[in-house]
Amino acid sequence: MVNEDEVRARTLIEESPELVLVLDSERRVLAASRRAREQLRVEVGEPVPPQLLEAEPRFVPYEVAGRHEELLFLGSPGELAAYEELRAGFTAAVSHELRTPLARLLVLLESMDLPGEDPHELALQARAEVQQIGELIDDVLFLSELETGKEVVALGSTPVQPLLSELAAELAERAARADLELRFEAEPEIELPLRPRMLRIVLENLAENALRYAGPRSRFWIEVARSPEGIVLRAADDGAGVAEDDLARLFERFYRADRARSSRGTGLGLAIVKHVVTAAGGTIEADGGPGLGLEIRCVFP
Repeated sequence: MVNEDEVRARTLIEESPELVLVLDSERRVLAASRRAREQLRVEVGEPVPPQLLEAEPRFVPYEVAGRHEELLFLGSPGELAAYEELRAGFTAAVSHELRTPLARLLVLLESMDLPGEDPHELALQARAEVQQIGELIDDVLFLSELETGKEVVALGSTPVQPLLSELAAELAERAARADLELRFEAEPEIELPLRPRMLRIVLENLAENALRYAGPRSRFWIEVARSPEGIVLRAADDGAGVAEDDLARLFERFYRADRARSSRGTGLGLAIVKHVVTAAGGTIEADGGPGLGLEIRCVFP
């Protein structure tokens, strides 16, 4: 016999305009509204991603058959509309960013049939375009995993100095080709509240930004030290710098300052850095100016 109240309740959750999860006493997901499944990629039977609990969600506890359960409301219809708008904008930006290397790739492939062209050289250029597309897709997927909680940022802490030494050795040849002097320093025994993979991603993206944009005959350094504010990670260069109007937008997805628009970077490196740092409870800011270099300062309280 069909329980009409149960059918109504299930339909109400399924079709809710809000993001709704049903959690058990250990905050594992028992059920989720359609919008929550589509947008948050939650899995029934899995713990609710911790990032979803950081935005002061609304809980409604109740008892059923002697068991404690909760309804978790993660967004109002207005917030959902804003999220949909943001997601649509992100999709459009990804499409635009993919279109450019794809167009270049098509031109290279069509040029191979023209007389006087060097097929081997064109193939090398085409491979570079494919690599660019692969890097963009990887960064988009990684950022998505960060935002949905599938990638855990802070789980324990990681010593900084060994990773900095590894990175310096790995980047030495590239830095020499770019005519960029590197210096990495950290106080002994100092640690940051990040998983090793996440700390490496932060350091690599900060260094990559300098390698691409600081310019020749520049210096780039990363320093990690304790201060009254907490632990400060400072990445700075004395290169070309950026316009003051660009500073506030450096951490936006796909944003590039004028000088960087011709770069083959994905435009997501600093956005990923910001997400990792803030997910670990830190803050991040940029400072600099034209001809004054760029400084990115991360503080972990």
